[in-house]
Amino acid sequence: MPYLGLFTVALLAATLLPLQSEALLVGLLALGHPAWALVAVASVGNVIGSTINWWLGRELQRFAGRRWFPIGPDALARAQRAYARHGRWSLLLSWMPIIGDPLTLAAGAMREPLPRFLVLVTIAKTLRYIVLALATLHVL
Repeated sequence: MPYLGLFTVALLAATLLPLQSEALLVGLLALGHPAWALVAVASVGNVIGSTINWWLGRELQRFAGRRWFPIGPDALARAQRAYARHGRWSLLLSWMPIIGDPLTLAAGAMREPLPRFLVLVTIAKTLRYIVLALATLHVL
């Protein structure tokens, strides 16, 4: 059950919802769960959450005017400008708080191809969890 919880929190944390999965990962590591399994579960959930953002970005024109849509036009324009300036390589920063989620949304809005998006986001998200796990286990 802790794996399902971690997966769910990691997935939701990668969307535009204000959640963090790192504390849960650290707590589960402290309880003795295998680091490789936790990193894998958190990474998969986080990448799927980022892919939801990518899809929302692609579908932005259909949803942008709706009251429930969490990104205002100014925030989207800033994210698109940043993405256009730095290109696909900015997706390597998709792990970062505050800027990472809008970057994945902007990648969809800028029509970044899904295979390339998945490779870059998977690298970024997985490396973040690996470093966190290693630091928690005092390997770093």
